[in-house]
Amino acid sequence: MTEAHTARFAAVHPVIPVRNVEAAIEYFGRLGFRIAFRDPSGPTRYAGLKRDAVEVHVQWMDEEHFTKGGDRINLRFMIDDVDALYTEFSGSDVFGPRTALRDTAWGTREFAFYDPDGNGLTFYRDL
Repeated sequence: MTEAHTARFAAVHPVIPVRNVEAAIEYFGRLGFRIAFRDPSGPTRYAGLKRDAVEVHVQWMDEEHFTKGGDRINLRFMIDDVDALYTEFSGSDVFGPRTALRDTAWGTREFAFYDPDGNGLTFYRDL
């Protein structure tokens, strides 16, 4: 009897819905992400952004997507030094009014905020 080959997952690239890809590139640039690629057809409707080993994609969606309750996503980024990242972001004008670094009841140290299109971004480490 031979063993079945098990496929190995190598990465995941979540796609974030945005109203304006160029504005999203600028916003995620304030979070330390750089362009990995962009749709060359112009205007840009899709781009990949990368920081360290993490890559996210941003995709243009029309205003109706946002006004009719289209899906937003919540991303959780595992960070080795969440305190240092909080300090880095604190001068980047990205925090919401209730953003705070805290230890949670579920065993993480984290902070979170929403991007301009209402997608949730949480940065954490396990305690």
